[in-house]
Amino acid sequence: MPATIYGIPNCDTMKKARTWLDSHGVVYAFHDYRASGLEPERLDAWVDKLGWEVLLNKASTSFRALPDADRQGLDARKAKALMLANPTMIKRPVLDLGDRLLVGFKPDIYEREVGRR
Repeated sequence: MPATIYGIPNCDTMKKARTWLDSHGVVYAFHDYRASGLEPERLDAWVDKLGWEVLLNKASTSFRALPDADRQGLDARKAKALMLANPTMIKRPVLDLGDRLLVGFKPDIYEREVGRR
């Protein structure tokens, strides 16, 4: 089963992760969640597995552009609603290896985790 990498194509971190995967011969599918969206059930599963705090990119331009009221009182329900409405608020990339998820790109973690597939 090929891995799936989720993100947006013009993100520098995504480009680095995809270059790493390509250079290591990893077969993967790319899911552009800006173009294709993200199913609520998939986000629910990610939040259940990792926690919304891991997935919500508070440093993103999209998140910082929110009114203060939308950034206050965050909980799982509110964070999921924000990420579904604007998937660019999800940290990138999310690499689904089937049995585990990696969020963000660090070459040493990819080496260790993707290498065990």
